[in-house]
Amino acid sequence: MGSNVKRFDPQFSLASNENRAAQKVVLVAGGAGFIGSNLCRRLLAQGDRVICVDNLETGRLSNIGALMPEPEFRFFLHDIVEPFSIKGHVDRIYNLACPASPPKYQKDPIHTFQTSVMGALNLLELASRKGARVLQSSTSEVYGDPDVSPQNEEYRGLVNTMGPRSCYDEGKRAAETLFHDMHVTRGVDVRVARIFNTYGPRMDPEDGRVISNFIVQALKGEPMTIYGTGEQTRSFCYVDDMLDGLMTLMECETCGAVPVNLGNPGEFTMNELSRLVQKMIPEHGGAVYCDLPKDDPRQRRPDITRANTLLNWEPKVSLRVGLVPTVSYFSKELELSQAHTNAGNVVNLIAGGGAA
Repeated sequence: MGSNVKRFDPQFSLASNENRAAQKVVLVAGGAGFIGSNLCRRLLAQGDRVICVDNLETGRLSNIGALMPEPEFRFFLHDIVEPFSIKGHVDRIYNLACPASPPKYQKDPIHTFQTSVMGALNLLELASRKGARVLQSSTSEVYGDPDVSPQNEEYRGLVNTMGPRSCYDEGKRAAETLFHDMHVTRGVDVRVARIFNTYGPRMDPEDGRVISNFIVQALKGEPMTIYGTGEQTRSFCYVDDMLDGLMTLMECETCGAVPVNLGNPGEFTMNELSRLVQKMIPEHGGAVYCDLPKDDPRQRRPDITRANTLLNWEPKVSLRVGLVPTVSYFSKELELSQAHTNAGNVVNLIAGGGAA
């Protein structure tokens, strides 16, 4: 994996000196993932010192490759299901460590649940020891297949405890319970963000969620896969808006342990999203309809009144605007992938004597 990738050293600490005394030390669990890697960049840009921890199950080294030489950045290969400690102080902890797309988290549902629950507990224990503030990236999936819309934080959800999505949905709900109880019983300083569908650059082309699926399929000239009738809805938040919300919530001094919805209340059917992508990618291959997966939510739309009131936050980037850099990013990713494939084919051809 390269010399810059290290297994976690429990004696690790970022060296301190007088010039760095005013900097925050921020640990980002899941920092090589989509939101996590974008967050690491933002934190470094504002002058923080960043410890990125990821097991690379769904995170990608390419997301953080440019950060490796930065003196204020460290990456460690570690699974937060296993306890760990850090020598020295830590000011902030972001828990972004868990596969978020159904194909990825259903691949190993037991580990997904362990990551949500045991991983959260390990980070809470670390926060307790360090006196750090810790933010949980919860999810709109705690609402399940809702029978109210929009969903506000008081809604308790309609979730199946024994279905293909349960490992993620129930794992995140259990993690929220841990955050609440650690705050009440041990005084851990916690924040809880319920994240709604987020998209943008540094998503994995094989992520498996609808925006990446549609864009990648369209760029390849393949038909976009629409499940069910395509009339189920989602609300899509551009990653820059999401980072604004997460970082503002983390630094909110009055928010406490109450969950806060972060998402874009603009609501789109899958058919509407498909038509938007088709307009942006003329070489698309149309659309094909398949059976709706079990427990797939019919509707998803956040009520962001609490975020607006507590954080003065609301998203600024519309779906049409946010799709432009997202399509550009995926186009470049596919070009790089094709170039690597072509280079590999040439090497194999030469090695097999086909160049003679």
